[in-house]
Amino acid sequence: MALTTAFRDHLAAAAIGAAVTSFANANAYLGVGNSSTAFSAAHTDLQGGSKTRKAMDATYPLRTANVITFRSTFASGDANYNWLEWGVFNGAAAGTMMNRVSEDLGTKTSAGAWQLEVTITLTV
Repeated sequence: MALTTAFRDHLAAAAIGAAVTSFANANAYLGVGNSSTAFSAAHTDLQGGSKTRKAMDATYPLRTANVITFRSTFASGDANYNWLEWGVFNGAAAGTMMNRVSEDLGTKTSAGAWQLEVTITLTV
């Protein structure tokens, strides 16, 4: 999974001690949207006309060595449209988008809650 240019710059800033907003529980969000636009590293937000960000579930994100797991629950009233894209953010609005994936996850309706879990493995 490719990371965004904004996240690359975020990591570089953190590496030299610049003040950045972390992707810890209080700041991390998973977002979903309804655009099938192909990924571009230059994207800074989801591309859909409909998009929703949800905060992390309790105890997330989790880290084991180089693997980070993010998880958010979208309640019955949240994001009821076709989920065609998703991303990881460090803000409820704006902030840095770590990545964006364009894939059809199905159409969520008010009939139930959906849980989105994202696992990112950082490698060198």
